[in-house]
Amino acid sequence: MKTPEEFLTENGFTVAANIDRQAMISTFLSEMEKGLKGEASSLRMIPSFVGVNGRIPQGAKAAVLDAGGTNFRSGIVSIPPKVEDKRNQPMPGAKAEVTEDAFYEAFAAELKRVAPRATVKKFGWCFSYNCDATQELDARLNCWTKGIRAPSIVGQYVGKELLKRLGGGEIAIVNDTVATLLAAKATEGDRTYSSYLGFILGTGTNTAYVEKNRNIVKLTGLDPAGSMIINAESGSFDKISQSAFDVAMDAKTGDPGHNPFEKMIAGGYIGGVGLEVYKAAARAGMFSARAAQAIGGLGSLETIDFDNFCAGFRKEGRENPLDAAFADADDAKMARRLGVPVFERAAVLTAIHLAAFCIKSGEGAEASAPIAINADGSTYYKTRAIPFADTVRRELDDMLVKRRNIHYCITPQVDDAPMVGAAIAAML
Repeated sequence: MKTPEEFLTENGFTVAANIDRQAMISTFLSEMEKGLKGEASSLRMIPSFVGVNGRIPQGAKAAVLDAGGTNFRSGIVSIPPKVEDKRNQPMPGAKAEVTEDAFYEAFAAELKRVAPRATVKKFGWCFSYNCDATQELDARLNCWTKGIRAPSIVGQYVGKELLKRLGGGEIAIVNDTVATLLAAKATEGDRTYSSYLGFILGTGTNTAYVEKNRNIVKLTGLDPAGSMIINAESGSFDKISQSAFDVAMDAKTGDPGHNPFEKMIAGGYIGGVGLEVYKAAARAGMFSARAAQAIGGLGSLETIDFDNFCAGFRKEGRENPLDAAFADADDAKMARRLGVPVFERAAVLTAIHLAAFCIKSGEGAEASAPIAINADGSTYYKTRAIPFADTVRRELDDMLVKRRNIHYCITPQVDDAPMVGAAIAAML
């Protein structure tokens, strides 16, 4: 019988040890360049028109909104990071369709509630839906995701419309990845960072970094001496070899053919990849007849269950279908040897693309002024099957520090990073 490694390889799955890191970094850099030039690229490289220069005013407090899922948050944010008067409530349109006025009034009411405590005149709004950013730090909504039903808002500049309900004012709108990058500034203290990355790896993934204006060729009229944050939409990177398992999983998603990189590293999909590995292995006779039958009957597999099983962890109060399927010790051992490489590959791919963005920033030449990477998301911090964050750091040390003398640091986790980042956008 084949070894698990041979089985994975013959199905086109590149185990972590065999991934050509330098070649993939070069491909990422090429796609970034094309996206910045406005050429065909799998990376959209969306300009945010938000910069990172300047110091956050001491004692400043900003009124902030954070919308990006089925709930939205509001509160007052100060630096060092502290969120006060925080309120969490359903996103307008999450439970039932809402009118234009009802949509904006919900947000306006929250800003009116917290604004009296703000010392910064500009509001911050983390708005994490499909939007085009504008030079005025507004956002034009292209379409809704996550089941929000507010059709009249599509096509509108949401900041402009919200300010109408407030009778005027100023607003800075950023998406969650840009906000995560900005939140790294809240960790500076007396340290000096030469640049910043914001990285989210949870259900999905995305990366933002700081680019010099002179390299953003697709925009005209920019100050060539300046810089701004670029929202790369890195989950859509498609210059990557997919295994038979990735292809099978992708075909069962709601958007087959889209966001292939995200589907290889993010928590919304890793469980699906693992299930395809197990189903194929069962057909190949790598499990007992009982285990093969149990796996064949599974219609889906959540990443948390795949992860817990590979880690040998049983979560109290949660039944894991893999514990039942692989009750035999030999089946369980085989299943873990087949499953753990899925997480190892995800960690290496994560490090590769973070390394590419660090290289593209052109910074990090001095150890005393590293590139700050603010990582956020449950997949990055809570994966049990492997020491995920430690694996990423080890890979980055080799790809950046050892090979290129580029220095970086993973910043301390920032609670409520989207709110903190939106506040910093308003303060700067």
